[in-house]
Parts: sequence; structure tokens; C-alpha cells
Amino acid sequence: MIAIIDYGAGNIKSLQFALERLAIPSLLTDSKAEIEKADAIILPGVGAFTDAMKQLRLLGLDEVIKTETAKNKPLLGICLGMQMLYETSDEGGMHHGLGLLKGAIRRIPDNVKVPHMGWNNLDIHQKLPLLKHVENGEYVYFVHSYYAAEGEPEDLVADARYSLSIPAVVQHGNVIGIQFHPEKSGKTGMKILKNFGEMIS
Repeated sequence: MIAIIDYGAGNIKSLQFALERLAIPSLLTDSKAEIEKADAIILPGVGAFTDAMKQLRLLGLDEVIKTETAKNKPLLGICLGMQMLYETSDEGGMHHGLGLLKGAIRRIPDNVKVPHMGWNNLDIHQKLPLLKHVENGEYVYFVHSYYAAEGEPEDLVADARYSLSIPAVVQHGNVIGIQFHPEKSGKTGMKILKNFGEMIS
């Protein structure tokens, strides 16, 4: 069972539907007990970093996420959920994230259209289990204005070019982040979610 963290992020139905199609059991929850019982955690996200982190802390979900990942439980952060895995973000000032990945979130420079919205292809640097059967150059769907501008080079699994390198998939041990929306990324996104399900089965 995957616990999808419910902190009022919205737009979760399409993710749940994608997991249902893959016959991967999931539960949308803000219950610490359910998160503790789960085999893995997904931290979804749309909206502003500051509001999302504030809500996580208000519900005490930041601490349960840290505790459970310290037990080597797989954690997948999606879009804003990936950004919250990092130490800081400068969205709306300097704010602290979960600190599960080293690095910082910055705004995409204005020399390109912001937000970065639409299909972009992946440049794969590490062939890890999450990207099994995903080929270099496959397209996925992005919607974001901020990105992981600073991070550990060894954590970068795949990036996308948008005038600069946008980290698209990152992983440090059991902590995984994907900047795009797999549930909106067609067959490629479904393969990635299926692979995550297989990693915890």
C-alpha cells in the first residue's frame, strides 16, 4: 500500500486513477498511523512551496515523512513534492524544505518562458529501477516555475533541457523526486509509476 500524503494539495485524482489502472493499492491520507503502516509514500504537489510546507508542518506530516524515510521506506516526491524534498527554496523569500535531499530550489530564469509548461524529453544519466524500460529521449509533461538549481551531482538521474538543465528525476537512496507529472505523461509516466510499484512489492 502506498500512502499519498494529503495536505490539501488538490489535483490528486488523476494520480490515484493512474495507480488504480496499474492495480497499485494507494490511500490518500493525512493520518500518521496510515503513513507508518504504508509500504511507501508519495508526496504530490501543486501550488506554492511556502503554503505546502506550512500545511505539512501544521499537520505534523513533515516529521512523520522524515521518520519513515529514515527507516528506508521509499518516498516519491512529484513536482512541488520533489521540490519540498530539498533543503531550501527561494519562492516567496527563503524557506526551508524537508532537507531529505541536499540542494536548493530556484526560479527558472526569465530568458525562457515561465512557467515551463508542456512536453519535454528526458536525458537519462543513470539507468536505475525507476526508469526501467524508459528510453533516452522519451517525453514527459512538465508544469513548473521553480527547479532544483543546486543539488548533489550523484543524485541526478535524468534531466531535461529548457535553456538550462532542469533536473527531472533525482534519487538519493530511498528518496526519489520527479519534477514532471507522471500521471499526465502518457505511457512513459505509467511505466515510471509501474516501476515505483515494483520497487516496493
